[in-house]
Amino acid sequence: MKKNIGASLALYPVPVVVVGAMVDGKPTWTLVAHTGTVAHSHLMVSLVQAHYINKGIRETKKLSINVVDGTWLKEADRMGTISGHKVDKSQAFAYTMGEYGTPLIDKAKVSIECEVDGNYELENFDHFICKILATYADEGILNEMGKINYQIFKPALFEFQTYSYFETGDKLGDCRKMNN
Repeated sequence: MKKNIGASLALYPVPVVVVGAMVDGKPTWTLVAHTGTVAHSHLMVSLVQAHYINKGIRETKKLSINVVDGTWLKEADRMGTISGHKVDKSQAFAYTMGEYGTPLIDKAKVSIECEVDGNYELENFDHFICKILATYADEGILNEMGKINYQIFKPALFEFQTYSYFETGDKLGDCRKMNN
């Protein structure tokens, strides 16, 4: 029998990402646990409005989403424990500027450049609706069709209720082919 556990965030775990944006001409970074797909062309990034990085995202209308794996999880985690209001995080990562003007973390095997199409404000959060402009992937994680191979690239996952990190696991099956 199922038990009602209340209005709980149960759509976890989700990929751990570090969002990058330019603020006053310098990159800054923050760890983000609330992200998601809203269409084939758009993602959503949800940030508490008080975050320092939000200023840059609102002004430039651009951000990068850098997918974290175990090789740099410790450095990524730190971006969620220090405030850009108090600490200059511009040198926290080696980075490259993307084609659309967002800072991309060099250690990230997958980085996505986005343009903000809108902001849905709710309960002291900015929910940035972001159009995907470009996705950059390390060639070592691509399969023969040029797609990301998640049996090689294992993004870190964040589980909200226990504040724990996990790693993606084994393939369970092929979508839309399991009943054949």
